[in-house]
Amino acid sequence: MPRPVLLVIAHGSRDPRHAATVHALVRRVRALRPGVRVETGFLDFNIPSVSGVLESLAAEGVRDVVALPLLLTRAFHAKSDIPAVLSEAPARLRIRQAEVLGPSPLLTAALERRLYEAGLSPADKSSTGVVLASAGSTDPEAIAVIAEIAREWRRTGWCAVRPAFASASLPRTEDAVRELRALGCERVAVAPYVLAPGFLPDRIARGAAEADILADVLGASPEVAQVLLQRYDAARTPALTAIGA
Repeated sequence: MPRPVLLVIAHGSRDPRHAATVHALVRRVRALRPGVRVETGFLDFNIPSVSGVLESLAAEGVRDVVALPLLLTRAFHAKSDIPAVLSEAPARLRIRQAEVLGPSPLLTAALERRLYEAGLSPADKSSTGVVLASAGSTDPEAIAVIAEIAREWRRTGWCAVRPAFASASLPRTEDAVRELRALGCERVAVAPYVLAPGFLPDRIARGAAEADILADVLGASPEVAQVLLQRYDAARTPALTAIGA
């Protein structure tokens, strides 16, 4: 029996760096799991669209699809936009929507590795405060998840970890940087909890102007690719309810 097609659903952006990062991540996923067909669809701004990919798959005779939101939290896109698009897919497709990527210990490991790539070392942890900077959301569940990730990450040995948001919620990155300074952390680092470059990650970077270290976005890191495959494997089990036929 053929494995379900993995359809990675990205938000899309006018910034070309966004799509380039998504495609790099998908290439890494394909390399890790060559037996799985992996396609990419975008909700907005970029092509192919999610609906276009689904129509093409149905025309080819594909039956089973795992739709994986390329999102770090369960907010509006995961709860509303993506289910709405999937509900309009061709009737012959059996679609399972996978869980969003976060939270995951692998993503926390990716955040930490990005900080080390930016110049920190494990010996710096106890004297470094970290701003966990996410895009932001109006969804209380998503905000609570970010706050919990920060609390858990703090327990691994950092001087302090504070959540911050580029939009919709407070505090902003620059305010969290100043708070960590006021706490007496010897140095302050900003770890963007975002997948790809774009408008909001650029806002995070501007807010990190007074920090000592600014890490890169998570991007096409091996940890993110591994999480994608974990979510795919969980969704392709028969226990999950299918969307559609």
